[in-house]
Amino acid sequence: MLNKRVWLQKAIKSIAALAIITPATALFMACTGQKMAFKSVDITGADYAKDFSADGTMVDHNGQARSIKDFAGKIVVVFFGFTQCPDVCPTTMAELAEAKKLLGKDGDKVQGLLITIDPERDTLPVLKAYMGNFDPTFLAMRTTPDKLVDLAKNFKTYYKKMPGRTDTSYSMDHSVGSFVYDTKGNVRLYTRHGSGAEALASDLKLLLN
Repeated sequence: MLNKRVWLQKAIKSIAALAIITPATALFMACTGQKMAFKSVDITGADYAKDFSADGTMVDHNGQARSIKDFAGKIVVVFFGFTQCPDVCPTTMAELAEAKKLLGKDGDKVQGLLITIDPERDTLPVLKAYMGNFDPTFLAMRTTPDKLVDLAKNFKTYYKKMPGRTDTSYSMDHSVGSFVYDTKGNVRLYTRHGSGAEALASDLKLLLN
């Protein structure tokens, strides 16, 4: 009986010690740069998706050449899609727009970018009109078909032209995730389609903080 009592007293002391140590440990983990609990896939340090246009061949829907450096100080979310996409592309952009709203004033620090995988049909005027459906600050971007091939390889993303009934009624099969960059232009996250605006907003807030 005495041994049980001694064991119980030791157990209580151990639990009390953990209760004291845990907050300090959590602070230490934060200070040492341990990975944050993102809901998206953490790809910090990836050797791909470095920049979408280091050579100046990518232009936004206003005709301005763009690279990741243009958005320093902002969280950048990049999605590969096309304007005639029936479901995934519009829902992805709408989800991003909603996530931006959920951040309140911090939403001004979020830049949404769509890179078209269908430059044949997605002219700059078409892209500009399309982005007006989501958020006035979002930009759609376009590069040449040959540069797009190299870019997709650099981002480890997939797209393929799927024949339709006519030469212009084709569709595009493609990857459905988004790449998220921190305010210094470093790729940090890969978000899966359909994760939800709240989950995305949570991850964006972590990066901003």
